Amino acid sequence: MISRRKFIQQASAAAAFTILPRFVLGKGFVAPSDKLYIAGIGAGGKGGSDLSSFALNPKAEIAFLCDVDDRRAVDSRAKFPKAKYYKDYRVMLDKEHKHIDAVSVSTPDHNHAVQTMAAIQLGKHVYVQKPLTHDIFEARALTLAAKKYKVVTQMGNQGASGDGVRQLIDWYEAGIIGDVHTVYCWTDRPVWPQGIAWSTQKAEIPKELDWNLWLGTAPDKDYVEKLVPFNWRGWWDYGTGALGDMGCHLIEPPFRVLGLNYPTDVTASVGSVYVDEFKRGYFPESGPPSSFVTMSFPARNGKSAVKLHWMDGGIKPERPEELGPNDQMGDGGNGCIFIGTKGKMMCGTYGAQPTLLPKSRNAEVTAPEAIKRVPGGPDPGHYVQWVDACIAGYEKIELSSDFKIAGPLTETILMGNLAIRSYDIRKPKIDKPNQFDYPGRGIKLLWDGEAMKVTNFDEANAFVKREYRKGWGW
Repeated sequence: MISRRKFIQQASAAAAFTILPRFVLGKGFVAPSDKLYIAGIGAGGKGGSDLSSFALNPKAEIAFLCDVDDRRAVDSRAKFPKAKYYKDYRVMLDKEHKHIDAVSVSTPDHNHAVQTMAAIQLGKHVYVQKPLTHDIFEARALTLAAKKYKVVTQMGNQGASGDGVRQLIDWYEAGIIGDVHTVYCWTDRPVWPQGIAWSTQKAEIPKELDWNLWLGTAPDKDYVEKLVPFNWRGWWDYGTGALGDMGCHLIEPPFRVLGLNYPTDVTASVGSVYVDEFKRGYFPESGPPSSFVTMSFPARNGKSAVKLHWMDGGIKPERPEELGPNDQMGDGGNGCIFIGTKGKMMCGTYGAQPTLLPKSRNAEVTAPEAIKRVPGGPDPGHYVQWVDACIAGYEKIELSSDFKIAGPLTETILMGNLAIRSYDIRKPKIDKPNQFDYPGRGIKLLWDGEAMKVTNFDEANAFVKREYRKGWGW
């Protein structure tokens, strides 16, 4: 029998050869102590590309994969053959939590919060696709939980780590366009069905898909064709519409550049609100085909109050006079324009292609080099940077979209959805039970950001926090 002292000596010797410093291993090798073992919840589509992006950092090890649809996981399972595969994230976290350092969440919006919270409560670092959550309440809960459990966090709006946003910040802080008072953001989304009725045709569930796990927090419903894997974005039970999908890419630049926080009020108008004999138009379970949202932000730090206008479904702002007749506005389908007291600037999706208007100013103006704003030198990438930050530890490396930033940004974006969803709240007229009025239409919702509450139209508060299906939650 081996003695206790001998066992400890042998174990210590083994550990000495297992946890090696990087210089012993040589160039190109990473010590086990410097490895980040990642579990991916959502292994197909964007989830697959996220995992591949993490793997660009030699310190990342894709150790576990989880997807409710075996068809979606095929490519990731082939690319990371050593990763153990699960269908239920709860089972994976229960069985493997001792072997997981960090979790990537790339699933439909309605399940982001419960999956992320489960990881955070186990002390795991998290990377979560945009929008951070489906509901405002969830965004606040994750922001607070990340701080409580001291985990490294990042939301998947990769433009936040790009040079474009930093260049916009430099121009603004150098006073080149003066005090910004108005911003326009627009997108060509939705490119999925919205403004239609839910299908009445029950379909057979594919054998590779666990429909119950896919539903997660959402209400029980029969499976329908063409919802999975993408068109769920247009249905409020699962997605957050065009604003939720693209707002984190397009509203993030003004949010960061101007130092915005919670809006004080919001108004909305939506397209195709009348149902005709062909059943096209407003359906409460689906987002509208288009919307126009205006948010008001208060004056701060000596800067003007700001009006931010959001447009989707093909609606665009008026072209700036400073833009040439053949010049592209934004990146064509999407973009953002800042209007200041001394000039204008614009960008495309992710804050890319930052441009002063008129374009002749770009050759004339000199601003501080944006690249110096990134801790440690040039930006290593939204994904690669997160891996390094997780290994370094909580708040050791500054990240571009950690939940302290991503949480309030997501709340702001989802505040716009309160106005969109409230626009067509219908109530029967008391004296005419077969007729309806629209108490939400045209109302300016007054928002108490700290309390997460609409103060003048209580019906809208139903969308701040939804009820989860029984058996789901935290």
